[in-house]
Amino acid sequence: MKHSALLAGAFALGWAGAAAAQDTAPASGLWGAYETIFKGAKYVDLTHVITPTIPVWPGFGDSTFAPAEAGAALGDYAAAGDTFTYDKHGFVATGYLLKTDQLGTQLDPPAHWAPEYPTIDELPATYTLRPLVVIPMQDKVAEDFGYALQVSDIEAFEAEHGTIPEGSVVFVRSDWSKGWPDKEFAARTPFPGVGLDALKFLHEQRHILFHGHEPLDTDATPTLEGEYWLMHNGYAQAEGVANLDKVPPTGCLVAIGYPKFKGGVGGYARYIAICPPEWEYGVSISAADAPLPRSDKPLHWDAEAGMRVR
Repeated sequence: MKHSALLAGAFALGWAGAAAAQDTAPASGLWGAYETIFKGAKYVDLTHVITPTIPVWPGFGDSTFAPAEAGAALGDYAAAGDTFTYDKHGFVATGYLLKTDQLGTQLDPPAHWAPEYPTIDELPATYTLRPLVVIPMQDKVAEDFGYALQVSDIEAFEAEHGTIPEGSVVFVRSDWSKGWPDKEFAARTPFPGVGLDALKFLHEQRHILFHGHEPLDTDATPTLEGEYWLMHNGYAQAEGVANLDKVPPTGCLVAIGYPKFKGGVGGYARYIAICPPEWEYGVSISAADAPLPRSDKPLHWDAEAGMRVR
């Protein structure tokens, strides 16, 4: 929580100080916050890699990756239907046949269930950066795989860590993602969930931005009552979140990114936890970020895997 408070303080200082000191290390404003907080922070990826064979609801089916082909003749450069290659064209690209926008790590806008509420492209830019709270319930899930987060779990968490801040993102740790990407494991029911009363408490009492969970659904009830309630009340949610065992319960921020599909009712999302520099997990900003390191294993198309690999 202290890092989000520092960020707010830096914002209050304004942009002018950083702009006036372009030729020196900025001491204030958002650039100052970057130098003093974000540059030394630890970054933890909370996102699954998308492949053609990751678990997905059977009603959608698997997706397909393929080398991109020229859609029209390009003179001597390429004939229609040519597959772009490094040797002939100098670059490659990929064609993705994605059977659903409910794939992998996601951000569900409320229009997923309720057409009167925003789609993915209508979510405000303010979703970009928020305080992150991680509520652990993995011990209870180890004893009861179908356990769902209860209000009592939230109250016990707050007794130890303090009140969940308004506008924060709350991820629920169940360690379900450790079974990823085994499809048989992902199909096991009932799975760890978030109870309806807990969702209502988080949104109506703590006024969080949205919650997230590791499984691909909110709860294992026959009607998905939690997801129904969220969407029909204008709330988004994260699904398929990973690596929550590498994030502390409080003290981090979460950066949120997703494609802006027009009318999109689901979103392939990337969540990055930004944690204090002394945190044991994650990576820090370094000179190796640009240019990126060269690999001794060139990328190539693997027909059996149906995607490019090293």
